[in-house]
Amino acid sequence: MIGGLGLIPANRKRVQDQSGVGANTVVKSILTGAAIATTAYSGVLGAKILAAGPVAATSGTVPAATTPEDIADTQNQLRVLQWVTPVLTGLLVILGAQQGEQQRPTQVAEGIARKVVRRVRRN
Repeated sequence: MIGGLGLIPANRKRVQDQSGVGANTVVKSILTGAAIATTAYSGVLGAKILAAGPVAATSGTVPAATTPEDIADTQNQLRVLQWVTPVLTGLLVILGAQQGEQQRPTQVAEGIARKVVRRVRRN
């Protein structure tokens, strides 16, 4: 995330002038923050399970019938996060590829032209 934020000033003209780049940058920043948050929260939940000591469970994210309720709830949250975090990361890969395509000279020219046309139509 820090690296991405560092690139924004270097690419600020493209972000400002090329259609679609600003939106991609905003969405990618939000998804990056969300992926970091879900990863950190997964660690917090894992630490909670570890602190509980040995408890009955079917697996790390599937409680057994005798698993204490608070630990079962924690495992259920982890079961969701084990899918959410990779989905967020996959979306980041897709947006990164899109940004790569947006840097092609033909895409830059088309994106700037689209933005200019929209500005002219608004005025």
